[in-house]
Amino acid sequence: MSEVIWGLGTSHVPSIGAAMDRGLVADPLWAPLFEGYAPAREWLAGRNPDVAILIYNDHANGVDLDITPTFGIGTADHYRVADEGFGRRRVPDVVGAPEMAFHLVQNLIDEGFDLTVFSELDVDHGFTVPLSVWTPDPGEAWPCPVIPVMVNVIRYPQPSAARCYALGQALGRAIASYDGVGTVGVLGTGGMSHQLAGARAGFVNPEFDHMFLDAVARDPEKLTALHRDDYIRLAGSEGIELIMWLVMRGALNPTVRTVHTAYHVPASNTAAGLALFDNRAG
Repeated sequence: MSEVIWGLGTSHVPSIGAAMDRGLVADPLWAPLFEGYAPAREWLAGRNPDVAILIYNDHANGVDLDITPTFGIGTADHYRVADEGFGRRRVPDVVGAPEMAFHLVQNLIDEGFDLTVFSELDVDHGFTVPLSVWTPDPGEAWPCPVIPVMVNVIRYPQPSAARCYALGQALGRAIASYDGVGTVGVLGTGGMSHQLAGARAGFVNPEFDHMFLDAVARDPEKLTALHRDDYIRLAGSEGIELIMWLVMRGALNPTVRTVHTAYHVPASNTAAGLALFDNRAG
């Protein structure tokens, strides 16, 4: 039986990775963001799990937009860092956990989630930036194998917030029924409020973001009542990425302890947030 020990929600703004790669973390424009990460990184440093599961969205780098899975999962033993047009990030490729991934596939399908299964997949900034937020100096390898779980937040209609939370709950049950590893960390990525194009380009809604940070810890079901149109209206067209935090939160216990939260505006014209939960406290 495996145990989820922590959950981490974090934005995956590509410029965050670029700032780290270029040594700009102490730059006055970036320092407040990275100072906000420091307490979470310190707590996580002594709590590396045996396997991590990372819920993210691809940005047409690993999967062509001709194919848009609502939910997908990787079962490979290795994931290359994608070249997004400006060269591959100088971070390690990702080691997978195929045996556990296949167990998750089988259990989630048995619970009614029809997943697209990837036996080969490149991962872009939606995946590598959260890993860097967790582990800023990975050296030759990330702390543990990682299983990618992909969610469509790009093409309308995206899955509902309620469906994402239910997927997380089913994921938590599937993890608990697996005997192959001891501890698991779950990351949910994306958001916070932002819009990259259209008449509302540059839109940020701190009031909504702070409400979300509070509710995702204490009352996640409140967030499942919001329609996708509500997320787009209140958090921007790309702010709907926050539904991926609900997959992470669903995989945790109903009651968790909030270890640390952080919020910063702007990060590349985007609101960036972080929430770290101790799942054992519940």
